[in-house]
Amino acid sequence: MSRIIELLHEEHRNIAKLLSVIERELSVFDRRERPDYEIFQAIIQYFKEYPEACHHPKEDVVYQILKERNPAVAGAVGDVEAEHEVEGERLARFAKVVDDVLADQELPRQTFHAAAQDFLEHQRRHMAKEEQLLFPAALETLTAEDWAKIDARIEASKDPMFDGETTNKFQNLYATILRWEQETEEDRNRAAAAAAR
Repeated sequence: MSRIIELLHEEHRNIAKLLSVIERELSVFDRRERPDYEIFQAIIQYFKEYPEACHHPKEDVVYQILKERNPAVAGAVGDVEAEHEVEGERLARFAKVVDDVLADQELPRQTFHAAAQDFLEHQRRHMAKEEQLLFPAALETLTAEDWAKIDARIEASKDPMFDGETTNKFQNLYATILRWEQETEEDRNRAAAAAAR
């Protein structure tokens, strides 16, 4: 398997973990309890800074080279770049409803739920499509020369977004989000146990 495809799979696994965190916090919201909006904000920040700025551009390069090599195969995959733009719009809608809640704006519960759910569902569908269509098509179609072009384009784009300091920032933010979610869940479990006594 290509190094870049392995990396994209790993990034998808990390993104999936954060989507599960959103889903858990959304279920708290749906029970009419207060979710941890700071977790929502941190995940939104992560998505703006990492998938939007670093992960999607890598996938776009794979898609562009696939399109150059075999337009029919790329056409069967769909327009990955356009889907990334739509993902950005969904993320912006989700960010806005979180900001509105934190600014004490009047907001129907259903509006918040719909924006979060739309973001979750689209992200999951999009990643599944890439893993079921884009990645296998690239692995089957692209040549060693194509993968070298992909690696060169991605390497060339490392400065400044892919430097070690930036990568550490994202890894630290990711670890912090998962730690907060675990602590929040533990607090909820303790509160539920205390209430049950």
